[in-house]
Amino acid sequence: MRDYVIFVDSACDISCDILNEWGVKYCTLSLAFNDDPNEYQDHDIPAAEFYNKMRNGAQPKTSAANMGKFCDAFESIVKEGYDILYLGFSSGLSATVNFAREAAEEIMSEYEGSKVVVVDSLCASAGYGLLLKLLVDKKNEGASIDEATDYAENTKLNVCHWFTVDDLKYLKAGGRISATTALLGGMLNIKPVMKMDNNGKLISVSKVRGRKAALKAIADLYAETAIDKKDGVVFISHGDCIYDANLLADMIKENSGATVQIITYVGPVIGSHSGPGTLALFFLANER
Repeated sequence: MRDYVIFVDSACDISCDILNEWGVKYCTLSLAFNDDPNEYQDHDIPAAEFYNKMRNGAQPKTSAANMGKFCDAFESIVKEGYDILYLGFSSGLSATVNFAREAAEEIMSEYEGSKVVVVDSLCASAGYGLLLKLLVDKKNEGASIDEATDYAENTKLNVCHWFTVDDLKYLKAGGRISATTALLGGMLNIKPVMKMDNNGKLISVSKVRGRKAALKAIADLYAETAIDKKDGVVFISHGDCIYDANLLADMIKENSGATVQIITYVGPVIGSHSGPGTLALFFLANER
Protein backbone atom coordinates (compact mmCIF):
# COMPACT_ATOMS: atom_id res chain seq x y z
CA MET A 1 0.00 0.00 0.00
CA ARG A 2 1.34 3.43 -0.99
CA ASP A 3 1.88 6.11 1.62
CA TYR A 4 -0.27 9.23 1.33
CA VAL A 5 -0.12 12.91 2.12
CA ILE A 6 -2.87 15.11 3.50
CA PHE A 7 -3.56 18.16 1.34
CA VAL A 8 -5.62 21.26 2.20
CA ASP A 9 -6.20 24.82 1.03
CA SER A 10 -5.51 28.05 2.83
CA ALA A 11 -9.11 28.48 4.00
CA CYS A 12 -8.18 26.26 6.98
CA ASP A 13 -6.50 29.37 8.48
CA ILE A 14 -3.58 27.39 9.87
CA SER A 15 -0.20 29.05 9.34
CA CYS A 16 2.23 27.73 6.75
CA ASP A 17 4.74 26.97 9.50
CA ILE A 18 2.29 24.76 11.36
CA LEU A 19 1.12 23.04 8.16
CA ASN A 20 4.74 22.25 7.35
CA GLU A 21 5.29 20.99 10.90
CA TRP A 22 2.28 18.70 10.52
CA GLY A 23 3.56 17.43 7.15
CA VAL A 24 0.51 18.79 5.32
CA LYS A 25 0.70 20.01 1.70
CA TYR A 26 -1.46 22.94 0.67
CA CYS A 27 -2.48 25.41 -1.99
CA THR A 28 -3.60 28.99 -1.50
CA LEU A 29 -6.81 30.71 -2.52
CA SER A 30 -6.59 34.21 -3.97
CA LEU A 31 -8.13 37.66 -3.69
CA ALA A 32 -8.01 41.10 -5.25
CA PHE A 33 -9.02 44.59 -4.12
CA ASN A 34 -11.32 47.01 -5.90
CA ASP A 35 -8.58 49.68 -6.05
CA ASP A 36 -5.65 47.39 -6.93
CA PRO A 37 -5.08 45.55 -10.26
CA ASN A 38 -2.91 42.88 -8.62
CA GLU A 39 -4.10 39.44 -7.49
CA TYR A 40 -2.85 38.22 -4.12
CA GLN A 41 -2.53 34.74 -2.67
CA ASP A 42 -4.12 34.20 0.72
CA HIS A 43 -0.72 34.11 2.47
CA ASP A 44 0.76 37.08 0.56
CA ILE A 45 -0.73 39.75 2.80
CA PRO A 46 -0.16 39.80 6.57
CA ALA A 47 -3.57 39.50 8.21
CA ALA A 48 -3.22 42.68 10.28
CA GLU A 49 -2.36 44.65 7.12
CA PHE A 50 -5.30 43.10 5.29
CA TYR A 51 -7.80 44.10 7.98
CA ASN A 52 -6.40 47.63 8.11
CA LYS A 53 -7.03 47.90 4.38
CA MET A 54 -10.63 46.80 4.92
CA ARG A 55 -11.09 49.31 7.73
CA ASN A 56 -9.86 52.00 5.35
CA GLY A 57 -12.47 51.08 2.74
CA ALA A 58 -10.76 48.49 0.53
CA GLN A 59 -13.23 45.97 -0.88
CA PRO A 60 -11.69 42.53 -1.44
CA LYS A 61 -13.04 39.93 -3.84
CA THR A 62 -12.02 36.29 -3.51
CA SER A 63 -11.41 33.49 -6.01
CA ALA A 64 -11.52 29.72 -5.63
CA ALA A 65 -8.43 27.68 -6.48
CA ASN A 66 -8.95 26.47 -10.04
CA MET A 67 -8.58 23.00 -11.50
CA GLY A 68 -5.20 23.82 -13.04
CA LYS A 69 -3.71 24.76 -9.67
CA PHE A 70 -4.91 21.50 -8.17
CA CYS A 71 -3.71 19.44 -11.12
CA ASP A 72 -0.21 20.90 -10.84
CA ALA A 73 -0.06 20.33 -7.08
CA PHE A 74 -1.53 16.83 -7.18
CA GLU A 75 0.69 15.76 -10.06
CA SER A 76 3.88 16.78 -8.27
CA ILE A 77 2.89 14.68 -5.25
CA VAL A 78 1.77 11.64 -7.24
CA LYS A 79 5.03 11.71 -9.21
CA GLU A 80 6.87 11.28 -5.90
CA GLY A 81 4.96 8.05 -5.30
CA TYR A 82 2.34 9.25 -2.81
CA ASP A 83 -1.44 9.06 -2.79
CA ILE A 84 -3.40 12.12 -1.67
CA LEU A 85 -6.21 12.82 0.78
CA TYR A 86 -7.49 16.32 0.08
CA LEU A 87 -9.60 17.82 2.85
CA GLY A 88 -11.37 20.76 1.24
CA PHE A 89 -13.00 24.05 2.14
CA SER A 90 -16.78 23.79 2.60
CA SER A 91 -18.76 23.44 -0.62
CA GLY A 92 -21.42 25.57 1.07
CA LEU A 93 -19.10 28.58 0.81
CA SER A 94 -16.82 27.93 -2.18
CA ALA A 95 -16.53 25.99 -5.44
CA THR A 96 -12.94 25.05 -4.54
CA VAL A 97 -13.69 21.46 -3.58
CA ASN A 98 -15.47 20.86 -6.90
CA PHE A 99 -12.38 21.95 -8.84
CA ALA A 100 -10.33 19.60 -6.66
CA ARG A 101 -12.62 16.69 -7.56
CA GLU A 102 -12.18 17.39 -11.26
CA ALA A 103 -8.42 17.58 -10.82
CA ALA A 104 -8.40 14.32 -8.85
CA GLU A 105 -10.19 12.50 -11.66
CA GLU A 106 -7.79 13.95 -14.20
CA ILE A 107 -4.70 12.87 -12.25
CA MET A 108 -5.98 9.37 -11.52
CA SER A 109 -6.81 8.82 -15.19
CA GLU A 110 -3.34 9.99 -16.22
CA TYR A 111 -1.36 8.15 -13.53
CA GLU A 112 -2.54 4.57 -13.33
CA GLY A 113 -2.60 3.19 -9.79
CA SER A 114 -2.65 6.60 -8.13
CA LYS A 115 -5.31 7.49 -5.58
CA VAL A 116 -6.54 11.02 -4.93
CA VAL A 117 -9.43 11.20 -2.45
CA VAL A 118 -11.43 14.39 -1.96
CA VAL A 119 -13.38 15.06 1.25
CA ASP A 120 -15.69 18.07 1.48
CA SER A 121 -15.04 19.17 5.06
CA LEU A 122 -18.19 21.32 5.28
CA CYS A 123 -15.95 23.40 7.56
CA ALA A 124 -14.20 26.76 7.33
CA SER A 125 -11.46 28.76 9.00
CA ALA A 126 -10.02 27.15 12.13
CA GLY A 127 -12.95 24.71 12.25
CA TYR A 128 -11.53 23.32 9.03
CA GLY A 129 -8.13 23.54 10.73
CA LEU A 130 -9.40 21.63 13.76
CA LEU A 131 -10.69 18.78 11.59
CA LEU A 132 -7.34 18.80 9.81
CA LYS A 133 -5.47 18.47 13.13
CA LEU A 134 -7.60 15.48 14.11
CA LEU A 135 -6.95 13.93 10.70
CA VAL A 136 -3.19 14.46 11.02
CA ASP A 137 -3.28 12.78 14.43
CA LYS A 138 -5.19 9.85 12.94
CA LYS A 139 -2.64 9.46 10.16
CA ASN A 140 0.22 9.60 12.67
CA GLU A 141 -1.48 6.79 14.60
CA GLY A 142 -1.16 4.64 11.48
CA ALA A 143 -4.53 5.07 9.77
CA SER A 144 -4.60 4.12 6.09
CA ILE A 145 -5.94 6.58 3.54
CA ASP A 146 -9.30 4.78 3.55
CA GLU A 147 -9.46 4.77 7.35
CA ALA A 148 -8.51 8.44 7.49
CA THR A 149 -11.14 9.27 4.86
CA ASP A 150 -13.84 7.44 6.82
CA TYR A 151 -12.75 9.25 9.98
CA ALA A 152 -13.00 12.67 8.31
CA GLU A 153 -16.42 11.90 6.83
CA ASN A 154 -17.73 10.59 10.15
CA THR A 155 -16.34 13.47 12.22
CA LYS A 156 -16.87 16.60 10.12
CA LEU A 157 -20.44 17.29 11.23
CA ASN A 158 -19.32 17.14 14.86
CA VAL A 159 -17.07 20.19 14.34
CA CYS A 160 -19.00 23.17 15.72
CA HIS A 161 -18.42 26.67 14.37
CA TRP A 162 -19.85 29.42 16.58
CA PHE A 163 -19.00 33.01 15.77
CA THR A 164 -19.98 36.64 15.89
CA VAL A 165 -19.03 39.73 13.91
CA ASP A 166 -18.39 43.27 15.00
CA ASP A 167 -19.85 45.10 11.99
CA LEU A 168 -22.88 43.80 10.12
CA LYS A 169 -22.05 45.68 6.91
CA TYR A 170 -19.75 42.90 5.70
CA LEU A 171 -22.47 40.26 6.08
CA LYS A 172 -24.83 42.63 4.27
CA ALA A 173 -22.36 43.04 1.41
CA GLY A 174 -22.14 39.26 1.09
CA GLY A 175 -25.92 38.88 1.04
CA ARG A 176 -26.04 37.11 4.42
CA ILE A 177 -28.39 39.68 5.97
CA SER A 178 -30.64 42.44 4.64
CA ALA A 179 -29.72 46.11 4.48
CA THR A 180 -32.48 46.89 6.98
CA THR A 181 -31.19 44.30 9.46
CA ALA A 182 -27.67 45.70 9.13
CA LEU A 183 -28.85 49.28 9.65
CA LEU A 184 -30.98 48.49 12.70
CA GLY A 185 -28.32 46.21 14.14
CA GLY A 186 -25.73 48.95 13.91
CA MET A 187 -28.02 51.51 15.54
CA LEU A 188 -28.99 49.19 18.40
CA ASN A 189 -25.54 47.59 18.88
CA ILE A 190 -27.00 44.19 17.97
CA LYS A 191 -24.48 41.37 17.50
CA PRO A 192 -25.45 38.13 15.78
CA VAL A 193 -24.49 34.72 17.13
CA MET A 194 -24.02 32.51 14.09
CA LYS A 195 -22.95 28.97 13.24
CA MET A 196 -22.08 26.67 10.36
CA ASP A 197 -24.95 24.31 9.53
CA ASN A 198 -24.79 20.72 8.27
CA ASN A 199 -24.66 21.96 4.66
CA GLY A 200 -21.52 23.96 5.40
CA LYS A 201 -23.35 27.29 5.19
CA LEU A 202 -23.47 30.16 7.66
CA ILE A 203 -26.73 30.78 9.48
CA SER A 204 -27.79 33.23 12.19
CA VAL A 205 -29.04 31.57 15.37
CA SER A 206 -29.66 34.46 17.77
CA LYS A 207 -28.98 38.14 18.40
CA VAL A 208 -27.70 39.82 21.53
CA ARG A 209 -26.99 43.39 22.48
CA GLY A 210 -23.30 44.16 22.82
CA ARG A 211 -20.01 42.47 22.05
CA LYS A 212 -19.37 41.01 25.49
CA ALA A 213 -22.83 39.44 25.53
CA ALA A 214 -22.06 37.75 22.20
CA LEU A 215 -18.82 36.30 23.61
CA LYS A 216 -20.61 35.08 26.71
CA ALA A 217 -23.30 33.42 24.58
CA ILE A 218 -20.62 31.55 22.61
CA ALA A 219 -18.80 30.47 25.79
CA ASP A 220 -22.10 29.25 27.22
CA LEU A 221 -22.79 27.23 24.08
CA TYR A 222 -19.42 25.55 24.51
CA ALA A 223 -20.20 24.67 28.13
CA GLU A 224 -23.61 23.29 27.13
CA THR A 225 -22.65 21.23 24.08
CA ALA A 226 -18.94 20.29 23.93
CA ILE A 227 -18.32 16.53 24.04
CA ASP A 228 -15.20 16.86 26.20
CA LYS A 229 -15.57 20.17 28.01
CA LYS A 230 -12.23 20.05 29.84
CA ASP A 231 -9.80 18.22 27.55
CA GLY A 232 -11.29 18.50 24.06
CA VAL A 233 -9.58 20.23 21.13
CA VAL A 234 -10.59 23.91 21.00
CA PHE A 235 -9.49 26.47 18.40
CA ILE A 236 -10.31 30.18 18.02
CA SER A 237 -9.91 32.41 14.98
CA HIS A 238 -10.27 36.17 14.91
CA GLY A 239 -10.44 39.06 12.47
CA ASP A 240 -7.69 41.18 14.02
CA CYS A 241 -9.24 41.32 17.49
CA ILE A 242 -6.77 39.39 19.61
CA TYR A 243 -7.95 41.00 22.86
CA ASP A 244 -11.44 39.58 22.37
CA ALA A 245 -10.00 36.22 21.28
CA ASN A 246 -8.03 36.01 24.52
CA LEU A 247 -11.08 37.12 26.48
CA LEU A 248 -13.13 34.30 24.94
CA ALA A 249 -10.34 31.81 25.68
CA ASP A 250 -10.35 32.98 29.31
CA MET A 251 -14.12 32.53 29.49
CA ILE A 252 -13.82 28.97 28.18
CA LYS A 253 -11.07 28.23 30.72
CA GLU A 254 -12.99 29.73 33.62
CA ASN A 255 -16.36 28.17 32.76
CA SER A 256 -15.27 24.72 31.57
CA GLY A 257 -11.61 24.26 32.46
CA ALA A 258 -10.60 23.87 28.80
CA THR A 259 -7.45 25.33 27.28
CA VAL A 260 -7.66 26.73 23.75
CA GLN A 261 -4.84 25.08 21.78
CA ILE A 262 -4.65 27.43 18.79
CA ILE A 263 -5.65 31.08 18.40
CA THR A 264 -5.20 32.17 14.80
CA TYR A 265 -6.27 34.89 12.39
CA VAL A 266 -9.27 34.50 10.16
CA GLY A 267 -7.29 34.64 6.91
CA PRO A 268 -7.85 37.23 4.18
CA VAL A 269 -9.99 34.97 1.96
CA ILE A 270 -12.59 34.23 4.64
CA GLY A 271 -12.10 37.62 6.29
CA SER A 272 -13.10 39.28 3.03
CA HIS A 273 -16.66 38.16 3.75
CA SER A 274 -16.81 38.45 7.55
CA GLY A 275 -14.73 41.59 8.10
CA PRO A 276 -12.59 42.93 10.94
CA GLY A 277 -13.75 41.97 14.41
CA THR A 278 -14.96 38.50 13.49
CA LEU A 279 -14.51 36.07 16.38
CA ALA A 280 -15.10 32.32 16.08
CA LEU A 281 -14.91 29.30 18.38
CA PHE A 282 -14.47 25.70 17.18
CA PHE A 283 -14.85 22.43 19.08
CA LEU A 284 -16.40 18.96 18.90
CA ALA A 285 -20.02 18.31 19.91
CA ASN A 286 -22.52 15.56 19.20
CA GLU A 287 -24.09 17.76 16.56
CA ARG A 288 -23.64 21.25 15.15
